[in-house]
Amino acid sequence: MKWVFGMLTVLPLASLAQTPQATETTPGGKLFGGSQHFRTFSIGVNAGVLMPSVATGGSNDFTKWQLNYGYGANVKWQLLHFLALRADFMGGKIKGDNSRELGNGAAPNRRYESFETTLKWSGSLNAVFNVATINWLHKRSAAQLYLSVGGGLAGYNPEVTTPGGITTEYKPSGSIKEFYVPVGAGIKFKLSDVVNLDLGYTMHYLDGDNLDGYNYNPPTKDKFSYAHVGLEFALGDRTKPQLQWHNAPAVMYDEMVAQRDQMKLELDAQKENNAKLAASVEKLQADSDGDGVSDLFDKCPNTPKTDKVDGAGCPLPKADTAKPGPVQVIITEDDRRLVRDAIANLEFATGKSDIKPSSFASLNRVADLLKRKNLSLKLAGHTDNVGNDANNMRLSKDRAESVKAYLVSQGANPSRIEATGYGETQPIATNKTAAGRQKNRRVEFTIF
Repeated sequence: MKWVFGMLTVLPLASLAQTPQATETTPGGKLFGGSQHFRTFSIGVNAGVLMPSVATGGSNDFTKWQLNYGYGANVKWQLLHFLALRADFMGGKIKGDNSRELGNGAAPNRRYESFETTLKWSGSLNAVFNVATINWLHKRSAAQLYLSVGGGLAGYNPEVTTPGGITTEYKPSGSIKEFYVPVGAGIKFKLSDVVNLDLGYTMHYLDGDNLDGYNYNPPTKDKFSYAHVGLEFALGDRTKPQLQWHNAPAVMYDEMVAQRDQMKLELDAQKENNAKLAASVEKLQADSDGDGVSDLFDKCPNTPKTDKVDGAGCPLPKADTAKPGPVQVIITEDDRRLVRDAIANLEFATGKSDIKPSSFASLNRVADLLKRKNLSLKLAGHTDNVGNDANNMRLSKDRAESVKAYLVSQGANPSRIEATGYGETQPIATNKTAAGRQKNRRVEFTIF
């Protein structure tokens, strides 16, 4: 019995000292992915020793118990990473005799010299609790402790031998069938993704006093135990990990690291895009000679500031003072409809001032109108109240400037176009609804 206690004492220490790198490549499975991502069924075989005593103590009807062989098999269904249902089957022999002298020279019985019980069969259903699956020290588990408890039925046939050497069957008419409660503990090692090594010890509490072939008066409850070494084989898709080895804290940590890295990549990409956009806007707004035409479109650089220029930045012919003043231009309803159409079709890239190509056609018609009638245009950019106030003000200004730059690139006179940004300060609808915010994100055109 001492070696059993030694095994149960040393093995937990060995489990804590295990190095996880040799047994599992990844923690496996998703944190909230469900059991379909794991293997949950397994079968096992084992062999060991049976003895008519248990570690928790209690007397039997013979003074000395003996070790004898036992064997078993099981089928297990892992419900959760820490809980499983296991059906156990076991057989073997249990022996004991009265060779050990007690202090007073007496024994529970002297009618028989020894007994031998053949455990023909036993079956039980057990709940198995993994008490060391969640490993806060290592990302991969190499060993786990477990406890089990359940209930079952055993069929056995005792034979007793008298001091004179006469052996008789305790129940000649057949086997004894009794209910029992198995309570066990053990340690399991993960040898591979398929095979686990199982070392266990189970105490069996019988609902009767017939196991050793002697019914003591007053009746007591016979007990026996089984210490075993076994192999467990996981069933199912080998690409899936075993649920019983699932380490939820490790999976949670890995998922958080992956999300953090992905967010960092996205943030770096956004910073790079913002830098490119700022450089483009700065290049677009550069006007070295101050004539109102960006250097990017100015075909006549270094024009004196006093000169009036056309959309290409080239000086306009000097006005003839002898000629009559300019003819008044009438803005028709068709002109206003053309501008309204341009407003309705104006679209920008999300969160940016880049004009989408689908808006070019209507803007081209506005540019042609401005050139044809020499009209002036005021552009007013607006946003909703989502985001930082300063960023919204800057975005509204950039979008108005982008429209101006495009119209100038189509030949419109930059000196007749004014671009202003108002940010979120002048809403035309409520910002509490998506539809209202959509209306507030706009660029207004005013021709005169």
